[in-house]
Amino acid sequence: MKNILISGGSRGLGLVVVKELLDHGYNVFSISRNISEELSKLKLEFKDKLTILVFDLKDIENIEKTLLTPEIKFKVPFSAFINNAAIAYDDIITNLDYEPLLKMYKINVFSPMIITKYMLRNMLYNKIEGSIVHLSSISVHTGYKGLSMYASTKGALEAFSKNTAREWGLKGIRSNCVVAGFMETDMSSSLSTEQKDKIYARTSLKKPTSQISVASTIKYLISDDSHSITGQNIFVDSGTI
Repeated sequence: MKNILISGGSRGLGLVVVKELLDHGYNVFSISRNISEELSKLKLEFKDKLTILVFDLKDIENIEKTLLTPEIKFKVPFSAFINNAAIAYDDIITNLDYEPLLKMYKINVFSPMIITKYMLRNMLYNKIEGSIVHLSSISVHTGYKGLSMYASTKGALEAFSKNTAREWGLKGIRSNCVVAGFMETDMSSSLSTEQKDKIYARTSLKKPTSQISVASTIKYLISDDSHSITGQNIFVDSGTI
């Protein structure tokens, strides 16, 4: 069965994706800063199918040395990398502060780029026609007050993914982004009910994007059924665009 590496798998959407993949027989390697109670329960249920890698992705300098061990880099043949981990630094641009901006870029952009580098090498070494999926955000494509900095990180991933697809398509390696609409997650929990209702009113379905819908799309993009899809932004956004 295929081995999948996913970042940010301890809670929220990442946890939903991990469970979805485990339920469908995948071997999942989940990167997270800590081990949530929910992830611990999944480990008990799927002892041999779930490997938990504890690592803080803002520690850029130690990604190769600490996270990407020789076993991860070469010995385990990975079929897919799902870049889900992210943090949000929300504020208006006139209040922009360099330190939280840099931290967000380390986690949202720099770390997945570095991991992608080694996942590509892993796929090439093991002669696997693999799939890379980055989780993006609808905020890249439609403006929201206070989300300029966060949206810029997701826009960077979309550009990176498009060019990854062009660069490695000859080897059968695909790269896509899932552009998710606003979901009920920890990241959106700071918004008031009124703010959320305004956001949902801008969608065709007038409701939040479901996590299982996004997770199912990710699962499809790492499957052989999507072997002709690469370099794309797949919108799962309740009809925001």
